[in-house]
Formats: sequence, structure tokens, C-alpha cells
Amino acid sequence: MEVSIAGGHGQIALLLTKLLHKRGDRIRSIIRNPAQADRVRATGGHPVICDLESATDEEVANAVAPADAVVFAAGAGPGSGAARKESMDYGGAAKLIRAAKAGGIRRYVMISAARADASATGDDTFSVYLRAKGRADDEVMASGLDYTIVRPVRLTDAPGTGLVHLGRGVGRGTISRADVAEIVAAALIEGASVGKVFEARAGEDPVGEALSRL
Repeated sequence: MEVSIAGGHGQIALLLTKLLHKRGDRIRSIIRNPAQADRVRATGGHPVICDLESATDEEVANAVAPADAVVFAAGAGPGSGAARKESMDYGGAAKLIRAAKAGGIRRYVMISAARADASATGDDTFSVYLRAKGRADDEVMASGLDYTIVRPVRLTDAPGTGLVHLGRGVGRGTISRADVAEIVAAALIEGASVGKVFEARAGEDPVGEALSRL
């Protein structure tokens, strides 16, 4: 496959790039900072410079195509304010939806967040974040694309185990970024995950089996 990853220098994105490169896929890593290019190349990705927040729809479409699938792994990141949650976590994802449609790319995998909800209440930054992620999820679900929405619980940097629990609600817990990357890599080729929205935490089920039972 040829896969375009928005937010290609993020921790999950770099882990995902390594996995996809190892299995022979080609990866276009969308990054905004040219200084990140060497690290992307070291993981097997081809860096493409494009700032999702400031780029036009046409520029984003040109950056991601050609591809068989797109992955939204971007985000405003910790420490960012409410405005960037809106412009990146929602706006960037929505722009990638339009780019996928423009490029004839059917497959869209969204890395979202547990408890993402467009109707989440509160004015604090975390509530704004949950609303932004929820709106982005709603938009991809209404897009007509072949979507998968992965909603991990609290992320850790622990080594991946390849054992997870997936479901509409998985309760409290943690999951390593490495295991999220493995879920996304498997979802790109697992047909059972198309049209599904699910939370993910560490568990007892091998990733492939967990996805096939969705």
C-alpha cells in the first residue's frame, strides 16, 4: 500500500511508519517542520512538507496524493491552548477528509481519543479537545469514506505487547503508543475494521484477532 500519514513526526506516526515500511508499504509522512525530515527518513518514510493548519485544501490534497489510504495522526499536542485544539484536532482532520476525497482516496484511519464527544460540556482545554476530536470523528463518519476510528485510552511509552482490548467502551486503563501503531497498521488491511469506531486499551487479545471480531 501507499499510505499518507498526517502528523508524520508524532510518536505514534513514527512507530507506525516503521511497521508499514517493514511490511513493504510506501509512506508519505506529512510534516510541517523541515528539520523533522531526517528522522522521518530514518524510520522509512518519505517526508512531505505541508502545514495542515495553514495550507489550502488544494495544497493538502497535493501533499497526500497519490495514496491508497490516509491516517490522521496529527494533533495540537500537550500544552497547546483551546484555539489549536480546534484548528488542528478538528480542522486538520477535516481538511484531510477533503484532501482524501479530492484525491480519490477511500480509506481513512483516524487516531482519535477515548471519550471524544462533539457534545462534551465544559470550557476547559480538555473539554475543548474532546469536542474537537468528537466533531472530527463525526465528520469522517458522515464523509462516505471507508473510515476506521481508533480511540485509545491513556497513552504510555511502554514497549508494545501486541495484546489489546477493543470495544465501544473499554473502561479505564492504558495502552502503549507502540500498540496503537500496531492497531492502525493492522486496521489498514483488516476489512472488518471499516466503518467501526472503537476504544483501545492494553488487554489479552492479539491485535489481528481483536480487529477481526469488531
